[in-house]
Amino acid sequence: MTGVTDDPNDPRLTHGADEQEVDQAAAYLVLSDAERARGFVRPVRCAYIHDTCGRITTMNLDIAETYAAKPSFYGATYCVTCRKHRPVAEFRWVDDKGNDLPGLPRVGS
Repeated sequence: MTGVTDDPNDPRLTHGADEQEVDQAAAYLVLSDAERARGFVRPVRCAYIHDTCGRITTMNLDIAETYAAKPSFYGATYCVTCRKHRPVAEFRWVDDKGNDLPGLPRVGS
């Protein structure tokens, strides 16, 4: 399990998309508890599918709430199958049973 932080200067953070396989980052940046408590502009979704490999990745609630509060917060996200951070445009949301959610904005929009 990776950690989360609301400190943009945390040395455990990584940035951007990967071309080579990598482990998940030691920590991911999230909005603060106070910022997430202000509410969400999108539903909280905890799973997405990668268009490239067709596999599902799930995330912890702090990250999911950050996406819901500020959809453009992340430019890249991790695929556990490909073992890469890839641009968010390569992913789409799925429900908690893994069903595609057509008509929803793509991850990051």
